[in-house]
Amino acid sequence: MGSEGPPAVTIHVTGFKKFHGVSENPTETIVCSLKEYTKKKGLAKGLTLGSCTVLETAGQGALSTLYQTLQSASSGKDSQSSSSGKTIWVHFGVNSGATRFAIEHQAVNEATFRCPDELGWKPQKVPIIPADGGITHVRETTLPVEEISKALSKKGYDVMTSDDAGRFVCNYVYYHSLSFAEQNGTKSLFVHVPLFLTIDEEIQMQFAASLLEETN
Repeated sequence: MGSEGPPAVTIHVTGFKKFHGVSENPTETIVCSLKEYTKKKGLAKGLTLGSCTVLETAGQGALSTLYQTLQSASSGKDSQSSSSGKTIWVHFGVNSGATRFAIEHQAVNEATFRCPDELGWKPQKVPIIPADGGITHVRETTLPVEEISKALSKKGYDVMTSDDAGRFVCNYVYYHSLSFAEQNGTKSLFVHVPLFLTIDEEIQMQFAASLLEETN
């Protein structure tokens, strides 16, 4: 039976709570609403939406929670599905100055926070994972970012690819997630979204659901 179609794919998603300058984070709404939204709209065959987690907008202080989230989904995968099943992490973050969606190719091993995170940490030129070497070290996603972006553009979304996820918490989480993915045989992707004032909630929900299908 396993050879009848592509392997089952489970996608886990994360978003962030509020932070300095963004009192209502659209990614918190997207992630909290996605289960219900995809239940109504349906997902492609073989695709399952796994955990939906809203993270504290913090670096070092929230690291244990991030790894607990990544590991619980990873161990859940082992117990529920066959080894042929794929696990993908999709992380949503807001770029309050953006006018369109951005799919991030990579994360850089540098934490330089322009303002303190929600737990008061404000690192400057600190390596995110010191064992990886200096702050110029880059980790790239193994997912086909260009193809995903083109497919979403064809569906009418204003989307671009990006090589710069910043140096704040979004990049920090993405870097750790890419490292975890390499060690655990999973995949990881980070997507920046604008504020709801720029692209409204309904379109962003449609985009998030479409992204899951194209990431599959």
